[in-house]
Amino acid sequence: MPLYEYWCRHCKRKVMLYLATFSKTSPSCPRCGNDTLHRLFSTFSVRSKTYKDTYEDILSDSQLTHGMLANDPRALAEWNRRMSQSEEVAPEYEEMIERMEKGEMPAELAGTGTSGPSEEADQV
Repeated sequence: MPLYEYWCRHCKRKVMLYLATFSKTSPSCPRCGNDTLHRLFSTFSVRSKTYKDTYEDILSDSQLTHGMLANDPRALAEWNRRMSQSEEVAPEYEEMIERMEKGEMPAELAGTGTSGPSEEADQV
């Protein structure tokens, strides 16, 4: 499904919606419910590398794969950065990656209920 960007004239926010088809009638704003959305022209990118190429590059990097197998948050952050191929990501995602680059395994990923610096990451 294509991604469409709109500007809500009521709540003054940019929203992105996945819609099966483009319609001349504006959908409702998912944030405030108002139907005053104005369609924006979105940017797009052309990838020079496929996901397969990126994945193969990652697998050929023995230091990165070793870190990933050891659950090193820095390696997992690097894997995420490479797989996203410099695409724009949500602020929450960016914040989590930055935490991982500092050696912190966020509780949401670790599944332990705590988050702090990884001891294994310093040993790798």
